[in-house]
Amino acid sequence: MTRPVEITIVGAGMTGLLLAALLSRDSRFSLRVVDAAPLPRYDETLPLGLRVSALAPMSVELLDGVGAWPGIIGRRASAYERMRVWDASASPDGPSTVCFDADEFAVPELGFIVENSLVQYALYESLLSSSVVFEFEAPLERLERHGSGWRYAAGGGLVETELLVGADGGRSAVRRAAGIDSAETAYEQHALVTHLEPEYPHERTARQRFLPSGPLGMLPLGDGRISVVWSTAPEEAEAALSLSDDELGRRLSNASDYVLGALRAGGERGVFPLRAAHASRYVEAGLALIGDAAHSVHPLAGQGVNLGFADAALLASVLGAALDAGEYPPDRPVLRRYERARRGANAGMMNALTGLNRLFAADSPFVGELRKTGMMLFNRSGPLREKAVAIALGMSRR
Repeated sequence: MTRPVEITIVGAGMTGLLLAALLSRDSRFSLRVVDAAPLPRYDETLPLGLRVSALAPMSVELLDGVGAWPGIIGRRASAYERMRVWDASASPDGPSTVCFDADEFAVPELGFIVENSLVQYALYESLLSSSVVFEFEAPLERLERHGSGWRYAAGGGLVETELLVGADGGRSAVRRAAGIDSAETAYEQHALVTHLEPEYPHERTARQRFLPSGPLGMLPLGDGRISVVWSTAPEEAEAALSLSDDELGRRLSNASDYVLGALRAGGERGVFPLRAAHASRYVEAGLALIGDAAHSVHPLAGQGVNLGFADAALLASVLGAALDAGEYPPDRPVLRRYERARRGANAGMMNALTGLNRLFAADSPFVGELRKTGMMLFNRSGPLREKAVAIALGMSRR
């Protein structure tokens, strides 16, 4: 093509900005990013944000490749080198506890715990010297098909674009406006999120205890605290918002089986409902969905952002390869290459996480014994462990 392909990305979250950063390196694309929220900001003098993500090594590689990782690791990010997962009916140091160690797999760390707001800001910061056009505080007000592309309004007049990418989250306005259905499953769980100070050092270990009401995740933070994601019955999660710090600390200490001693609460806490959702299709002519706009998963394995980053990386690769081959990137057959690869992978992860959540929620002594036996066998199975580590490292072994 003799002119750049016009691409509009709706959504300036982590996934949308990563896609913009990947595409901005190719002058054959003209990029615009539109978001209803204000422009990203980050202040490292403020308390660490509640919403954090576990970035797998492949996600770190992507961030480093677009120049955003120095802005993250230079501020605050916490590496984790070990993972421990156990059933509530077992001991955290028993034979059925699933253990992963970075040394075992010849990697420096299994990943990093980073604030979502910091990842978003570092990506935005890396794009400031690019030709990407940003429009913040511009909610999508109108979207319609226009020829082979799309026309939209977002806080101003109508704008035409050849390719529209929906990266605007689980309640995607792009997905709804394009008439794409999404199959949703509401878990009977809400997640309580807060940071706590443990009595014992976390030793850069990510821990997860499966309780009948849902998993309790404990992620190590750089200041010595842990970020807790407690998936439990909605009424219990909501009630936890009004507990005193002492009572919440006791409640979560009990839920963690005191694996880190007594947990001391203090500071912000929040609750959000959990659901799984999957779009009936990711693409049509001139349009593609990525990240939570296409799929939402249970947080028990911390894979949400990594799946979104994998979407962005593959879509950028497909679009660039199409131009290399003399094809028109917004054409549906081109975009279908992205959809075929990512929809199946995301569906597999969603089904696995839903199945795990249901399996560990089964409150039966017989099922509990089966779980412990299965986890012991998993610890001894080389190929299965290798596959699990490949997923934990970002769908690929290095």
